Amino acid sequence: MMQMSELAPYMWQPGWAAAWVVLALLTAQRLLELVYAQHNTKRLLARGATEHGRSHYPLMVGIHASFLLALWLSTPPDAPMLWPLLIVFALLQIARLWVLATLGPYWTTRIISSPDFPRISGGPYRLVRHPNYWVVTLEILTIPLIFGHVQIAALWTVLNFGILFIRIRTENVALARREPQKPVA
Repeated sequence: MMQMSELAPYMWQPGWAAAWVVLALLTAQRLLELVYAQHNTKRLLARGATEHGRSHYPLMVGIHASFLLALWLSTPPDAPMLWPLLIVFALLQIARLWVLATLGPYWTTRIISSPDFPRISGGPYRLVRHPNYWVVTLEILTIPLIFGHVQIAALWTVLNFGILFIRIRTENVALARREPQKPVA
């Protein structure tokens, strides 16, 4: 394991509340995504879609909300940050936007599906199954490590794997009922 002195060249200590700016941007992003997801969910349900996995959704929300809370409570406003991991986080945001753009009106935080909806196979879905979950998993691992919170990274990564075990199985059942789509974008 690396010692803190070995990480010194990779630490950014801006001398102002940059850590809280990063957390505020992350929190604002998640809140905006919830608004977008709720909008899409309402439109999809109005088109006759059904929700799958409703019973585990509150647990997933609790995991993500407690993750943000743990970060806020554990991170001083002027905490030093590992700048290479900030770059990784920025790249993950590009991947997140790619997923959102590819799914478009089908992107939600819930599992909303209908047999007549297309099964998206373009964009990042050409490369991996469930790319949004890959992005989220890497974020949950990366974000706490930016601030040196190894325990938060470890605990919430395990919690995330637990909920994804349930969620991916549920989502795969819903997706199996859809028709495949030719790759686009």
